[in-house]
Amino acid sequence: MEFLESVDPQILVGAAVAIVAIGVGAAFLFSSRKAKGCLDPENFKEFKLVKRTQLSHNVAKFTFELPTPTSILGLPIGQHISCRGKDSQGEEVIKPYTPTTLDSDVGHFELVIKMYPQGRMSHHFREMRVGDYLAVKGPKGRFRYTPGQVRAFGMLAGGSGITPMYQVARAILENPKDQTKVHLIYANVTYEDILLKEELDGLATNYPDQFKVYFVLNQPPEGWNGGVGFVSKEIIQTHCPAPAPDVQVLRCGPPPMNKAMAGHLNDIGYAPEMQFQF
Repeated sequence: MEFLESVDPQILVGAAVAIVAIGVGAAFLFSSRKAKGCLDPENFKEFKLVKRTQLSHNVAKFTFELPTPTSILGLPIGQHISCRGKDSQGEEVIKPYTPTTLDSDVGHFELVIKMYPQGRMSHHFREMRVGDYLAVKGPKGRFRYTPGQVRAFGMLAGGSGITPMYQVARAILENPKDQTKVHLIYANVTYEDILLKEELDGLATNYPDQFKVYFVLNQPPEGWNGGVGFVSKEIIQTHCPAPAPDVQVLRCGPPPMNKAMAGHLNDIGYAPEMQFQF
C-alpha cells in the first residue's frame, strides 16, 4: 500500500488503461479467430443422430449432433462429406452427401436423404435410429465459392441433386454483402418427389429480387402451373441467365440428366468454364 501511495496516480491510470487495452485486444483476436471445424479429411469421425424427421414415404431429415453447442462442421460452401455405412448384406459402403445446413448452423448438421429401395447406403439410413452414430469424413469436392465471384448462377438440379444447390443458395442469400443472383431449375418425376420445397419457396419469398426457382415435373398433378416433361433448352434459356463471362451454371442430378444438360448448355453457348457439375 505504501508503494502504491508513492506512485504518481497518472502512471497508475495509464497502466490500468494499457492492461484493459491488452485484454480487449486479446479477446478480439480470440473471438475473431475462425472456429475449427469438426471434419477430418483423412479419417472418419462419428456423429450421433439426435433427431430423425420423416418428410415423405422415402425421404427423411437426419440431424446429427456436433461435440459442443457452438461447434461447426467446417464444410466449405458447395463441398460435401463422405458417409460410411453398411448395406443389406452387411458390406461397407461409402457415399457422398451434401448437408443442407451451413456453418452458421452451430452445434449440429443435417442431411436430407432420399432412400431408394435398392440403394446400398439407403439401407443404412433406413435402419438408422436416434442414438446411432454415422461415420463421416471430409470435406470433399472441387467446387470453391467466393462471394461475388460471378454476377449470377444458373442451377440445374434433379432429385436429390438439390442439396448442394440449396447449400450454395442459402450461403449467398444469407450474406447481405453478396448480391449474386440465383436462378434454379429443379426437376423431379412427381410433386411428392420435390425435396426441400417449403424451404425453396421460402427463399423465393424472402429474396424475390435475388432468387428464382422453376419446378419441372415429368408427371405433374392436375392444375400444375410449373414446367412439364424434361428440362429442355427452351426452359434453360427462359429461366437461366444468358451465357456471359460472369455467369456460371451448376448442375447436379442423375447421370442421364447431367449428360443431357451438358448437351443443352453447350448448344446454347455456355463455354466449359461457365459450367460446373457436382
